[in-house]
Amino acid sequence: MNPSAEDIVRTAARWIDRGIRVDTSAFAQDLGISRSTLFRRVGNREDLLGDALYYLSERTLTAAVRTWEREEGDVVRNAAGELRCLAIMRDYRSALAASAGFRRFLDDEPVLAIRLLTDPDGRVQPRVIAAHVDLLRRDVDDGGFVPAVSLDSLCYAIVRLGEAFLYSDVLASRTPDLDAASTLLGALVEGRVPSRTP
Repeated sequence: MNPSAEDIVRTAARWIDRGIRVDTSAFAQDLGISRSTLFRRVGNREDLLGDALYYLSERTLTAAVRTWEREEGDVVRNAAGELRCLAIMRDYRSALAASAGFRRFLDDEPVLAIRLLTDPDGRVQPRVIAAHVDLLRRDVDDGGFVPAVSLDSLCYAIVRLGEAFLYSDVLASRTPDLDAASTLLGALVEGRVPSRTP
């Protein structure tokens, strides 16, 4: 077996998704390669985990986009008036929050997980922001909304706010409130907060 860098990242993502700690010695042995070969192909453990976490993120976002397309087609708003990008982002955050393997990684290695997930120069956050820019650009192009700031700035704020809620149990000992995150992100994107029924 001679796995490529992509094969190695996908396998690491599967380990995380299954709740298995990615120990480089056991991981390399499972792949049938040495630790030095593992390092040459994907870098150190943090590099590998960062790429694997982004792979999971990308896969999750793609699944959320497909769900919208299957249920709503090409419309920019659903029958309830929800903007496509907001619905997709809500489903994306919900799927990440529900992933037992991802939550286990956050619980078992919280300092490392937060550093990898939120580093502005790392392997995850910049690519997640870029994916959100692409997602929102589609809605802007289709006439769904006009952003008040650049898409880069808006998506930076969206991702950072989403992180604050998604990882709030690790960051601030608060229970993640994804409904509040969706409301605030909707206000950020559309410039209005929906009224609440008392």
